[in-house]
Amino acid sequence: MCIVRVRRNHLVEDALDEIARQYRRDLFKPLRVHFIGEEGIDAGGVKKEFFQLLVAELLSPDYGMLVYQPESHTYWFNACSLEGEEQFMLLGLVLGLAIYNRVLLDFPLPLALYKKLLQQSVGLRDLEDMQPTLGRSLRQLLQYEGPDSVEDTFCLTFSVEMDFFGDLRTISLKPGGEDLPVTEETRHEYVDLMVDYLLNRSIHRQFEAFFHGFRILCDGPAIRLFNACEVERLVCGNPNLDFAALERNAKYEGGFSAASTAVQWLWGIVRDELSFDEKKMYLKFFTGSDRSPIGGLGSLKCVIQRDGPDSSKLPTSHTCFNTLLLPEYATREKMADRLRLAILNAEGFGLE
Repeated sequence: MCIVRVRRNHLVEDALDEIARQYRRDLFKPLRVHFIGEEGIDAGGVKKEFFQLLVAELLSPDYGMLVYQPESHTYWFNACSLEGEEQFMLLGLVLGLAIYNRVLLDFPLPLALYKKLLQQSVGLRDLEDMQPTLGRSLRQLLQYEGPDSVEDTFCLTFSVEMDFFGDLRTISLKPGGEDLPVTEETRHEYVDLMVDYLLNRSIHRQFEAFFHGFRILCDGPAIRLFNACEVERLVCGNPNLDFAALERNAKYEGGFSAASTAVQWLWGIVRDELSFDEKKMYLKFFTGSDRSPIGGLGSLKCVIQRDGPDSSKLPTSHTCFNTLLLPEYATREKMADRLRLAILNAEGFGLE
């Protein structure tokens, strides 16, 4: 058994120390997590909470390791990060540990990263997926056939500007690039160098450390049987959601059963009244992820638990145990109102 002991208020520091202590020796054993000072026994829920909290902290702007890409709703390496290789190694190891222990992560990464983990080349299409506006502008450069020259129209040189914490620096894409104009003859070279810089060269240090951590647990021929999309599903789950399967396999506690009126209302609301995006929010509200595991939602052990009689209280959840705590509301309309209010305003482990 690989037992990781961490303090909540020193999560990243303790996780790094614990993983370093058990490096290669115990990491291949089943993972058990213990929060120091707490009595919880890890039957799966504590481990899931550990990953959720750790990823949330590592993605925090306070660390500055990754940068949010608003157009694609994904994270990419911060080329200007001041964090050391050990933090990026930990991030990669978290990804590998989650796959190895079958824990889904709310870790939105672009497909380019999974391709790089499989040591596949990345190109303009991958940049377009991650940064659509920039990708389209580069493609327009390649396709331009206007009356004026590329040099006069786009006024580009073989360089890129990068913001290093408020200090705007010009980086040459090739020797002397700042003084070399992009022309009809050289625009393909410029686009290739720009894509390579953004997806490879600028984040080489960060990615190599991340890759090192990932392949500690996920190296070898088996991982190469997957394509990038399949590895993404191993990490984040399947975007195809079968809520009928979730309902068929749900368990009930606290006085509820599948035949309870409140339970019938709940599934009717989910099935008939929630939009697809709201259904995803509902799933994330009580499981911590808006995707299903590889086996589908039918393989997810979810629990609907009665949380007292009718009241104005909102539904709550224990995401670590996939448990929805639902008051026995007096009417379906009230339940729909309370449920929608809860899922639309929830983030993480509590309401904003």
